[in-house]
Amino acid sequence: MQLRRILGGAALAALLQVAQAGQPDPQVVLVQPSAATVPANLLRLSIVFAAPIEGPVLPRIALARADGGSLQEPFLQQELWSPDGRILTLLLNPGRVKTGLIAREQLGPIMRQGNDVMLMLDGHPIKRWHVDAEDANGPVASAWKLAPVRPASRQPLVVTLDGPIDGRDVDYLAVVNADDHLVDGHATLRDGETTWTFTPDGAWEPGKYRIVVRGTLEDPAGNRLGGHFETPMSSPPRPAADAMIVFNVGSAEPLGTNPLQQVAR
Repeated sequence: MQLRRILGGAALAALLQVAQAGQPDPQVVLVQPSAATVPANLLRLSIVFAAPIEGPVLPRIALARADGGSLQEPFLQQELWSPDGRILTLLLNPGRVKTGLIAREQLGPIMRQGNDVMLMLDGHPIKRWHVDAEDANGPVASAWKLAPVRPASRQPLVVTLDGPIDGRDVDYLAVVNADDHLVDGHATLRDGETTWTFTPDGAWEPGKYRIVVRGTLEDPAGNRLGGHFETPMSSPPRPAADAMIVFNVGSAEPLGTNPLQQVAR
């Protein structure tokens, strides 16, 4: 039997408070989505802590309205941790995010457009969002814009995306050279996860490169690259397909003008 069933909710909460007594408050480094707005059909969020956290964290987390009232049962009861124990990813209940399901019919959607919500940890707000309209479209790689980089430099490659992607998907994009060798470097997301930057470990050599985008790349609402989270049962989603964006370094040809290529997985 689960501990919650043995003790009951109130007793479990009291036990957690005792266990946490004397421990330093967890330091939150980042919450993603990091932008000020989220879609009403937000599916996942991540919390980056400065150090690993002992014990279950989900009972200490809540989503609240601007007036302080908690939203009812917003999360799946599952904690998804990074291997180093510092990044916690939580899924909002898909049954209340996706339309036409029993949980949504009974409890309603978790978020509503126009509202303000706060992510709470131990009763303290760690992130506030304004709820925007639902996002039904997945990322479109052909709409991304690439800024030029100088050959013989380590200038970061800056890719402006068509919208935010999931903060955990930063490494779902990779740079490959003309010899199909992976270019070593460091990638980051910024501007509310709408800008992807890649800084190579060595200087850019003149030539043709490709950005390879994994077909399972998603946005915070669970829409995949070229796909949608809201897929009718009668029309199952297509298999994920990787995308490749060709660009040149040290050429008169502008970056990002080559056709997008897709490869089925």
